[in-house]
Amino acid sequence: MEFFSKVRLLIGNAILSRKRGKLLRKVNFSNISSVKNIGIVWDASRTEDFACLSKFHQNMHERQIEVRIIGYYPDKSLPNQYTAIRYLSCLKKGDLNLLYEPVSPDVNSFITSHFDVLIDINFRKLFPLRYISCLSVAGLKIGLRDSEPGNSPFDLMMELNKPVDTENYLNQIMFYLEMINAESETRLTNKN
Repeated sequence: MEFFSKVRLLIGNAILSRKRGKLLRKVNFSNISSVKNIGIVWDASRTEDFACLSKFHQNMHERQIEVRIIGYYPDKSLPNQYTAIRYLSCLKKGDLNLLYEPVSPDVNSFITSHFDVLIDINFRKLFPLRYISCLSVAGLKIGLRDSEPGNSPFDLMMELNKPVDTENYLNQIMFYLEMINAESETRLTNKN
């Protein structure tokens, strides 16, 4: 059984690599004040992160930034806390095809949404979530630094000590996005 899972995953990765090669996407980010929406790809098996993500959503809502989260929960049914939340879509095991590709209208909608920023919270590198992050057309993709940066779908990579604390990770991302904002404002001020 394990052998067939590995073969299916290998084929899934090959197909994903081909799809990534055909993806037309322009990296686009000017500053945090221009951000209108953020997409988050999340390993929903980390139920302890839910409170932190809800807090992040609230903070962004106060800044008039829309946040959409798509998660993957590797079971047949979702925990009660994940249901009936407008900004959260969760995939389950049954939402994957034979090659572990997520097949759902929510996934297609998320991938084709032109998020200003995409944040990847997939620390275990689960294939269904990696698939979404790789094929997303978001303007700026942010994730953890990979051992093979050339294979990474991310435009901005964070390097944090393991185990990664999600709240700290999100705080660091916002810190660096604010820095990019400050640097671009300084450049504009210096030109005048």
